[in-house]
Amino acid sequence: MKRTAIALTWAAVFLSACGGTPPFGGTTTDTGGDPGNGVAPIPEVLAGNLESFTYDPRNQTLTVVGTPADDGPLTGVYRRRAALDQAGYQAYTAQDGSLDRHNTAFVREIDGVQAAVIVSGVQFQQVFGGLAYSNEATAYSPPVEPGSETDGGLVSYAGTYVGLLNGPGSNEDLLPTAPGTNPAVLSAQAAETRGDVLITADFSDAQVAGVIYNRIAVDYDNSGPGIFPNAANPLQLEDIALDNTGIAEDGTFQGIATQNDIPVGDYGGIFGGDGAAAVAGGIRVDDHIDAFSNEIEWGIFVLAACGQPQADPLCNQPHP
Repeated sequence: MKRTAIALTWAAVFLSACGGTPPFGGTTTDTGGDPGNGVAPIPEVLAGNLESFTYDPRNQTLTVVGTPADDGPLTGVYRRRAALDQAGYQAYTAQDGSLDRHNTAFVREIDGVQAAVIVSGVQFQQVFGGLAYSNEATAYSPPVEPGSETDGGLVSYAGTYVGLLNGPGSNEDLLPTAPGTNPAVLSAQAAETRGDVLITADFSDAQVAGVIYNRIAVDYDNSGPGIFPNAANPLQLEDIALDNTGIAEDGTFQGIATQNDIPVGDYGGIFGGDGAAAVAGGIRVDDHIDAFSNEIEWGIFVLAACGQPQADPLCNQPHP
């Protein structure tokens, strides 16, 4: 009954995303790709309103380009917001004024492989969002079977996931407004999700699959309707499977995301570095949370391969 109450309370504020596409500092990742350098474009369903982002992890700067306007909802230089960091992903936000749309971004880089997700808060009954990923490390090369010169081997990638929803979050980063301002004109702050990821790649057969698990809605309490920053009892979310799909020669992949064998959206990514030392990717899924209606979630993962210096502790498993 409590979950039904949440669904009834928040169904009206989860809104369809608007069409279009946005860029990212340091190195620019363009959702349209760079065919001259053999860089494949981000699938349109994932890129959404994002055209590119430029991310400099050392100087902690993020610049975003998006549509539908030259100075559109996702476009601008974002400010670092360390207090909003989730699961190892750096948070950045942008809001020009108290009556302007608020945007939240999460970004991460491991050894030149990076991804970013950006979603606006609800304003004027519209939401904008999208994601992108790239390999700026050494040119992609798959691992080689020990004792041979052929591609191959099973490699696991483990780590964390962060996502954003097309509904209102905790709103702690919004600029102040005058008392009595009608909420109909104000922007919300996008709600956040997080979880863990395990991806397994078979480079002998050029196939990849995985799962996003331990998922929670950070801003929603499991006990009933209401929004709480970093809720003490956050709403638990169902796992999302990344169904088996092929790996292209440039290290990219695109597949279907499912729950209990039911398609709920799309995922994609790219392997990077010598021997595919890291992977970055993202998902766009919808109507996948029982507590809500009309919800859409964009999320990203950036993971080191097990055996690499930045490998996740999940990789430390006993060997037979």
